[in-house]
Amino acid sequence: MAEGFGRVAVIGNSFAGLLTARALAEHAESVTIIDRDRIPESPQHRAGVPQDRHVHVVLGGGQAALEAMLPGILNELAVLGVPAVAHPRDVLQLNRGQWVPRWDESVALLTGTRPIVEHAVRSRILDDGRIACVEGTEVVGLHGDAKRVRGVLTRRRGATPGEPEVLEADLVVDASGRGSRMPQWLTALGAPAPVEERVDTGLAYATRLYQGGIRPADGDYKGIYLVPNPTMPRSAVILPIEEPGYYLVTISGLGGDTPSTDPEQYESFAERLEHPIVARWLGSAQAQSAPIGHRGTANVRRRYDRLRGPQGLLVVGDAATAVNPIYGQGITVAAVGAWELGRAVDAGERSLRRLQRIVKDAGEQAWTISGSVDKSMPGATGNGVRSGPADRIASWYLGRVQDYAQGHRHVSHAFIDVLHLLAPVRTLFSWRVARTVLFGRRPGPVPEPPLYADPPATDRTAA
Repeated sequence: MAEGFGRVAVIGNSFAGLLTARALAEHAESVTIIDRDRIPESPQHRAGVPQDRHVHVVLGGGQAALEAMLPGILNELAVLGVPAVAHPRDVLQLNRGQWVPRWDESVALLTGTRPIVEHAVRSRILDDGRIACVEGTEVVGLHGDAKRVRGVLTRRRGATPGEPEVLEADLVVDASGRGSRMPQWLTALGAPAPVEERVDTGLAYATRLYQGGIRPADGDYKGIYLVPNPTMPRSAVILPIEEPGYYLVTISGLGGDTPSTDPEQYESFAERLEHPIVARWLGSAQAQSAPIGHRGTANVRRRYDRLRGPQGLLVVGDAATAVNPIYGQGITVAAVGAWELGRAVDAGERSLRRLQRIVKDAGEQAWTISGSVDKSMPGATGNGVRSGPADRIASWYLGRVQDYAQGHRHVSHAFIDVLHLLAPVRTLFSWRVARTVLFGRRPGPVPEPPLYADPPATDRTAA
């Protein structure tokens, strides 16, 4: 273990599991990914990924991490037809009751369906002869004791119930997602479970595939995003996918005010959104599927970084930090976490406790962004909802940043970089941004959606 990690077992064939396997492969005797699903030979929906039929995006930070770990992957995705939607230039975005100017300064947002993006990443990683994958097998527990994890207990799916088999490993990586059973498995070994932080708005959403197309007379935008906020928690997003002319539409709401999976009621719910543009778009498009619903959107962070044992365990991705999927950060957090992990390991880091802290830090910004918005939503629950004076001041300042970003290019640019996890939150407190946000002229209202992008030279207010 002094030179490497020995035999590594990765639980879960998710983005986090695949990319972490790649990050560790050069420093391990062997890496084995264990997944309960059969691995599809082509891009297909998987039963083990309950959200894979919904809208997925890869933010700018996630693209940078993917390209660093898998050189050429962004070009491969482009060849496969995965759209790169410039944000905010290509998107009609309504935020806090104001339409966001479609500035020329934008960051690309990859909007291909999860199966096609995941398949491209998986194919590259499993081509690495150092990484093996065991399919159709579920992990049912840990092998070891309270001091050290020495492997996992596995059972073939569909096999006659019996004693589970032991897969020995020097390092076990849990990448099994937000439904991870690691806390229970640790307790079964006599080890402590991690403290769990939670912010839950009760948000639910439903997604439907449409064939449509934005006609030239309707503008030059490629997507629509009505951002949820405390005064209007209903939201919607429409984004193109890899098949030309096809779009995924996700509509969401809180509590009892959530979209139905009944086709007629689904579209009637859209009529009660903050602006009629989504309902009008749906009325001109052709539905290609029934709506599919999803719940279980709480922000959940398990503090494995605070545990002192057992040895031989690392928890990554949504199993460690799962944020509300409505904000589209999941793939990016997994990619950034694996990239940062790989950089540390390549530099010689072998302390699992420090590596767990790196994983936690990689998800910190997404947790802060998602949690700060959700804890202000009506009816939010969980031990992470509590806020002190510093939280309230930060929330007030972030609100002003969003308001001023709608009229000042440099504020918008900084805000977009932070949202895409390309820049740290402290970027929003730089002198130029803070001066504008605290003392600048507040932008005037934009009553109608900007159907055409602003030319690069225009700005509605002086900085």
